[in-house]
Amino acid sequence: MFGYYLIIGFLIGIVSMLNRNCMVRIILLSTFLAVQTAITVYAYFHLNEISSGYFKSDALGVIFLCVLTILSFTTFYHSFIYLKHRKDSSRSQSFYFAALIMLIIVMTCAYLASHLGVMWVFIELTTLSVAVLIYHERTPLSLEATWKYVFICSIGITITFIGIILLSIAIGETEITNFSFNAIPAQLLRVNTSWLKMIFLFMIVGFCTKMGLFPMHTAAIDAHTVAPPPISAFISTTLMNVGFVSIFRTYSIFAHTSILPWMNTILFLCGLISIIVSAAYLLKVTHLKRMSAYSSIEHMGLAAIGIASGGIGYFAAIFHMILHSFVKASVFYQIDQFHRNFKTYMINETGNYFNRNLPGALVFLLILISITAMPPSGLFVTEFWIFKALFTSEHIFIFILVLFFLSIAMYSLAKNFLYILFNQTKDLLPAQEKPNPSETLTQYFLLALVFYLGINPPSGMINLIQEAVKNLL
Repeated sequence: MFGYYLIIGFLIGIVSMLNRNCMVRIILLSTFLAVQTAITVYAYFHLNEISSGYFKSDALGVIFLCVLTILSFTTFYHSFIYLKHRKDSSRSQSFYFAALIMLIIVMTCAYLASHLGVMWVFIELTTLSVAVLIYHERTPLSLEATWKYVFICSIGITITFIGIILLSIAIGETEITNFSFNAIPAQLLRVNTSWLKMIFLFMIVGFCTKMGLFPMHTAAIDAHTVAPPPISAFISTTLMNVGFVSIFRTYSIFAHTSILPWMNTILFLCGLISIIVSAAYLLKVTHLKRMSAYSSIEHMGLAAIGIASGGIGYFAAIFHMILHSFVKASVFYQIDQFHRNFKTYMINETGNYFNRNLPGALVFLLILISITAMPPSGLFVTEFWIFKALFTSEHIFIFILVLFFLSIAMYSLAKNFLYILFNQTKDLLPAQEKPNPSETLTQYFLLALVFYLGINPPSGMINLIQEAVKNLL
């Protein structure tokens, strides 16, 4: 089944790149979304089934595949809106959607890869696919951001590759012939502790480029800032989820070795410094997309701390990433409307958004409640669980530091969002465009999911998360 998905998906991508007819484009994209939905449903109902030798629909992969498929629908929809208002040529649109299809395919493969080497290959392919999309507007800034993203991500993935080579050397004595995630843990029990630490460090630093964690967090900031808003939504959600899945899988294969406490310390440092960096930059940032990018880094830091805390923290980290994906996608979809209204992303040049675009302003208000984890946001629940995990694991000092810097981040986000919504500056230019209220429906839907899942998470989702973390408990 997975082989058919790859063949059909790549064929649709190639035909989309060559096609110049709008109606044919809609048919191709609708077909691809149907195929993407089919592979997601198939993976859900064939849990833990191995396909094509190197892919497995395990619980962790299926969870984030579901998130990817939901956001694929909304991102295609908002991409059409974005391209329509930019009046891009048919050729430009063809390359945009072909690259987006390829990105979705390689992310799907990265989620479901059951082999370390295969996952590494598809993570590298996400870099190449998204680079085309970051550069879509063809400006000097987008060119600079694209090269920066490719350069830093390539270095990170190379560092990970060094870790994989060291891993193959370390376990070479056991004559292991494959790097499947099921086969590796048993072999690691015989490896020297110093080797294990070195291997984990190389791998985790490399994967941090995709998740947006310190010290490789800079790769995504400029990419968020210059990419088309629908693509920024993907970078901040499904692409960061690729990084999370790779780090979680790496952590899982090392979790039953002697370096577990040391790994937790590394993740605590990465997570805590990520939160500190994001809080510091949020205090002074004036660019709306850049602010949202630093907010994403803050939430990635929280997820890393959840993993390091253990216990309910494992569950909370996965749940947090799901909810964050829906919130942050809503942010960037709305930012596109915001930009069309003000013709700027600079916060201090805007204001009075409630009178200029009431449906969009209500979205921003709901986003503020959600992203700052105020009840009834589902992120309140996940952050509460992460704090509980920190407290029960007796990391009180980290608990206090995280709480302090999260308070700074919340203050900065609230200040900027409320400025956009209520600032009564009189010399603002008239609204450049009144977005259609129907464009906000997807955002209301995603935010409703965030509130609903926090209050009444479905048993199917709970069971999947429990299945994903059972080997760590």
